[in-house]
Amino acid sequence: MPETGLRSAPRFSIIVPVYNVQGFLRACLNSLLGQDFTDFEVIAVDDHSPDRSGDILAEYAARDPRVITVRHEENRGIGAARNTGVERAGGDYLLFLDSDDTLTPGALRAMADRLGASEDPDLLLFDHVRTYWWHAVKPSAARELLSEAGAEVFKPAERTEFLQMFAVVWNRAFRRDFFVDNGFRYTDGLYEDALMVYTTMLTAERAVCLEHACVEYRQRRHGNSMKTPGRKHFTIFEQYQRLFEFLDSRPDLDHLRPLFFERMVSHVLFTGARESRVLVEDRPEFFRRAAAMYRRHKPAGFTPPEEVDALQFQALERGSYRAFQALNLMSRTRKSGEQRWRKAQRAMSKRASSAFYRMQLSRPLDPDLAVFSAYWNRTPACNPLAIYEKAKELVPHLHGVWVVREDLVDTVPDGMDHVVVNTQRYWEVMARAKYFVNNVNFADNVVKRKGQVHLQTHHGTPLKRMGIDQQKYPAAAKGMSMSKLLERADRWDLSLSSNQHTTEQWERVYPCSFESIDAGYPRNDVFFRAGAQEVLDIRARLGIAPGSTAVLYAPTVRDYQVGYVPQLDLEKITRELGPDFVLLVRTHYFYDQDPHLQKLQEQGALIDVSRHPSVEELCLAADALVTDYSSIMFDYANLDRPIINYAVDWETYVRSRGVTFDLLSGKPGETPGITATHEDELIEAFVSGRWKGAEATELRAAFRARFCTWDDGHAAERVVRRIFLGTEDLSPAPLPQSGRTVAPAPHEAALMADGTVLTHTADHSPGRPEVELTS
Repeated sequence: MPETGLRSAPRFSIIVPVYNVQGFLRACLNSLLGQDFTDFEVIAVDDHSPDRSGDILAEYAARDPRVITVRHEENRGIGAARNTGVERAGGDYLLFLDSDDTLTPGALRAMADRLGASEDPDLLLFDHVRTYWWHAVKPSAARELLSEAGAEVFKPAERTEFLQMFAVVWNRAFRRDFFVDNGFRYTDGLYEDALMVYTTMLTAERAVCLEHACVEYRQRRHGNSMKTPGRKHFTIFEQYQRLFEFLDSRPDLDHLRPLFFERMVSHVLFTGARESRVLVEDRPEFFRRAAAMYRRHKPAGFTPPEEVDALQFQALERGSYRAFQALNLMSRTRKSGEQRWRKAQRAMSKRASSAFYRMQLSRPLDPDLAVFSAYWNRTPACNPLAIYEKAKELVPHLHGVWVVREDLVDTVPDGMDHVVVNTQRYWEVMARAKYFVNNVNFADNVVKRKGQVHLQTHHGTPLKRMGIDQQKYPAAAKGMSMSKLLERADRWDLSLSSNQHTTEQWERVYPCSFESIDAGYPRNDVFFRAGAQEVLDIRARLGIAPGSTAVLYAPTVRDYQVGYVPQLDLEKITRELGPDFVLLVRTHYFYDQDPHLQKLQEQGALIDVSRHPSVEELCLAADALVTDYSSIMFDYANLDRPIINYAVDWETYVRSRGVTFDLLSGKPGETPGITATHEDELIEAFVSGRWKGAEATELRAAFRARFCTWDDGHAAERVVRRIFLGTEDLSPAPLPQSGRTVAPAPHEAALMADGTVLTHTADHSPGRPEVELTS
């Protein structure tokens, strides 16, 4: 079959309903657009998604004409979204792909080849695999069945073994004329797949199989609508009622009624026995509805097949819920739930390391108590500190308490209430506080009580792989229990983000049930509020001579190395740059103080700022940033000052840690400025002036547009209003970049202090504009 350019209509229309999947949508779309068979269109239907899935769709549609987007003005459900896709589709065949699943490489080519060789049958049934968050891949139960079928073309109603395949619409392709001409449409509610699968299979005249695993069916740890309990699961009865009404209209299919009756009963029993679908209090009614369906549709002379539990069918036919419970059927998962509850209680008791803590856990929560911590109970800093300070202003009745290590108590500012880890008061506040704010996780032995609210602020935009992605990189996951990590993340109610890239990463790599708060990073507010004198005062405290160009060198930690290993010959760098430059060196906080740096500082070669309490102050003081892969680059970019990436071990870092994008690609939005891969190249960048030239400015503008999305000086206020004051919308809304004013660069600050008036537009998006000087 000819491909794009030679046909008036595409071979495939791939319909993708989209709702609340921003963490997975790119992977789905990339799997489609990366296919080697290109004759297709993607009909992506945004079912009024509350997240930024619509923005992602618009981005893909803008760069690939095969992506067609449609948006519902209200949420109408997956069935309606698929119907909308069908209405817009023009391809020979319809494919329905869920937006958190992916196509495997070569899938469309394999489908097209089999369809062409089979002279365009009504249906193509193909294989899939299940993928899990721990990176396991499991084959489907239909693999052998599909393989044995080969390329035979058959009538599905005459081959009942294929009627027992996994009843979902995404493991088959439908000839569009067959689908439309027979008036097939998706119904509302859950379990619409089963109805569509059975009615199309019973109507089709010609079908063929493909043993190629075409779909990767993602087994989500959280977020699957089928695993969210509620009365919406009662729609299973309506869907099967429609199926039997269809069978009523087809007396030629009467011989298949026992098969579909067994499929219905087994499906209903499966659904009702899962606490992730039917709530305990709803089970008596669910049972009554199931029993009524059983009596209404039981075929004459029906006997349960050998492969099912006949007692289950008999108990349902009797219609006695009490008898059903006695058989330990519908109550099975209730008992298992009670067992899990008792197990959790025992675990809670074990984690509550003292009788005192257990006693405190029984006391009521204090609605005006908030616990703060940063960097594994180090000195108050980062996003939690900025939120703490803003809460004092906007929520004066809230009492904040910091958790710190005993050896760092002396670093806590005067007047800041704090507790030392594992002291009696520590256990009291951990048991009774309503709010918890941290940029890492609280200790495993901290119990999350009902009514407590945990805000995970994080402490950087992820270039490196995080969360479940670390499983692929042994150096990054060394000594880490992924199940323990996810248990900690399960405590999060809210997860803070400063840009869309970060939001998507956190939702994917921490598959938990938190809500994303797209408010910006509060720690960066100071970049928009600091004035000229504050910048100069910070430089003076650091010992930076007036008129000097201060370069902050802040490399990240290496998982594949033990201890701090300098990537630069710092003596050579300072010597070559000359006396007009001063180097501020900040090693990662995981490392102990380095004697060599102290020696160089004593010699006047550099300033060691590794133990300075505020990285934000260091950024304000610096005229430029030199880093490798540290997330500091994303924060520093807010200041619209030059960034140089010194990436001497990029390939090793990528192999050992993994990255989310190619920092050295040189593409706008990926590379923030000039890059260097050896010392002489770095020195040349400064000596020649390239570090602050036009190329660097253009790259920085694109980088800021992508990663400095929501930082505008008001992030802390948005977070405080959302968390402590209950404001549902994030207000004030983030300012556009054209409306933001950042702290003046050091040379501008010096001119302002001398009485020179600086005027320039507030728009920093294309790089810092020309400055007019007026005496």
